[in-house]
Amino acid sequence: MPSPSSPPPTPAAPPASAAVPGATPPLTARQAERRRRILRTATVLAARGGYDAVQMREVAEGAQVALGTLYRYFPSKVHLLVAVMLEQLRGLQEQVRRHPPTEREPAPRVAETLTRAFHALQREPLLAEAMVRALSFADRSVGAEVDQVSATTGQLILDAIGQSGPPTETQRAAVRVIEHTWHAALVAWLSGRASIAEVRADLHTAARLLTLP
Repeated sequence: MPSPSSPPPTPAAPPASAAVPGATPPLTARQAERRRRILRTATVLAARGGYDAVQMREVAEGAQVALGTLYRYFPSKVHLLVAVMLEQLRGLQEQVRRHPPTEREPAPRVAETLTRAFHALQREPLLAEAMVRALSFADRSVGAEVDQVSATTGQLILDAIGQSGPPTETQRAAVRVIEHTWHAALVAWLSGRASIAEVRADLHTAARLLTLP
């Protein structure tokens, strides 16, 4: 996972011809850069002091944007930190695609990938705590952003499987359970209710669902 000081990766903007009527228009280059600064500032603040350290006024000052501008991009701190988590996951996804897991079978490949992701979060526990708390606090107004986090986590697992064709319904169901286990294990570790060894064991156990008939 990228370090808090490094800017999050920027997803490619869709071509104008792909625009859907009524959809949010793609960001201009200046808007995209402004958004990157906001996310980078929030990431640094969270890594230094956790959820409570991310104050919208301080984010605006650090990103050199007006407070009203910040709220136009992210209506609340929860929206902002969920977006930070999405960027962190996308960065990890790119790393996994560049350096795929070395195991031959799907289950250990997934377990290796999620263990790698957990170790990345372990290096920045305050950032992890901030992102997970934001996900826990998210209400319906953050539903679209939370769905993106879930979809990216699921795709990370599918990428780790390494198969060429689309997943079966059984695999999709297994991926959902693995995703839930990953989140629950992360919460348990952050709250001190699970050790690193227990988290690793749970991830390996959940990943074995992929080998069931």
